[in-house]
Amino acid sequence: HVYKGDKIAFVGNELALTYLFKVLMDEEPADSGEYKFGVSISTSYFPHDNSAYFDGCDLSILDWMRQYSKDQTETYLRGFLGKMLFSADAVFKPVNVLSGGEKVRCMFSRMMMFGSNMLIVDQPTDHLDLESITAVNNGLKAFAGNILLSSHDYEIINTVANRIIEIKDDGSFVDRPGTYEDFLEWKKSLSL
Repeated sequence: HVYKGDKIAFVGNELALTYLFKVLMDEEPADSGEYKFGVSISTSYFPHDNSAYFDGCDLSILDWMRQYSKDQTETYLRGFLGKMLFSADAVFKPVNVLSGGEKVRCMFSRMMMFGSNMLIVDQPTDHLDLESITAVNNGLKAFAGNILLSSHDYEIINTVANRIIEIKDDGSFVDRPGTYEDFLEWKKSLSL
């Protein structure tokens, strides 16, 4: 169960975590079991590999955003892009020439536009510089909804998550409330 206010960091087998997030977003079939989101839950997904959103696309950043928006006005779209430091003529840059960090910023702009109350975020800090990682950390901490998160960044996991779920290679899992630091201390106490 995911409860209101839960910000859950998933740790363990990276391939399993990515697959789990894809199952939750209906991108891959589940081997077994079932899940159900509450009727008031709306999700935004940040995939580990965002290439499917950009490969073979020669749209400008502005037009790329437009394809996901009900409001097609430039002013509306620029509002979200500006929050990710795309301003002036930068919004006319084709998405097929963007750097990894620019693609990440586009994905975050897209997620903000949806206004979802649950974020599923898989390795959000890959391709980002330190200043951007700090901004992502602060944004995730301030987010009022639920978060399911996987990250290599110790600081993000420790400061954002209030619950840790470890997926083990044998398919079992551990679900512990608290920070990542609390979780590591608990694991350390088991080996004493």
